[in-house]
Order: sequence, then structure tokens, then C-alpha cells
Amino acid sequence: MKNHQYRFIVCLFVLFLFSGCATALVVGGAAVGAGTGTYFYINGELKTDYFASFDKVWSACEKTVADMRGTEVQPVKEIAQGKISTVINDEKVKFEITYRAKNQTSVAIRVGLLGNKLSSQLLHDKIAEHLAKI
Repeated sequence: MKNHQYRFIVCLFVLFLFSGCATALVVGGAAVGAGTGTYFYINGELKTDYFASFDKVWSACEKTVADMRGTEVQPVKEIAQGKISTVINDEKVKFEITYRAKNQTSVAIRVGLLGNKLSSQLLHDKIAEHLAKI
């Protein structure tokens, strides 16, 4: 019986290894993928890359906070990274914007103390809308 379980585990490993897609496996229940337009939900933060300059993404994040009527807004902008902390609908929200390449910027959003994937996804959708208008 243990021999069959061992073979099953090895087969699953080989399947992931030779599947042909660049999927990363993260232990702990977080679903992670690779490629453009992919969202990573890890430790309560929903992250993705946008193909736009850091300044355009920063502006889109600020407009998103304004659209969602964020209060207690605390922006901290540095050379290649920035954070915007705010309160939206009585939930603390944190945007972390990081320069990755010339026209690639990463944004991680955490809603609440432990994270809320659906709310974070809504905010990412708003950011994408604003970037499409710029």
C-alpha cells in the first residue's frame, strides 16, 4: 500500500515538473501562477505586475483610493517604491507599489489585517481601469 502511495506522489511531482507551464507551487494553500496578468495571493496580499511606468501606476493607485473614498490616506513615495495606507469602508488597506523594470511595476494590496482576496481584486480592477484611461 505504501508503495502505491509513493508512486502516486512521484507521478504527481513528475506531472508538475514536465507540464510545460511555468507554475510555481507554494506550500500553505496559496495558488500561484506565472505569466502576464497573473495574480498572486500570498500571505493575505494580492500581487500583480502592471506594464506601465512607476509614476503612472502610482497615479492610478491614488485615483483608486479617491474613487473608493479612502480616508486617513498616508502616501509614502520613494525613488523605486512607495506605500499608500488608507481606510476604505472601515477596513485598513495597504498598497505597496514597487518598480520592477522600465515599464513594469508591481502592486501588492492587503485589505484588513489578514487580507481579503475579493476586496483586493476589486481594487486591482480599479487600478487597471485607471491605467487604461492614461
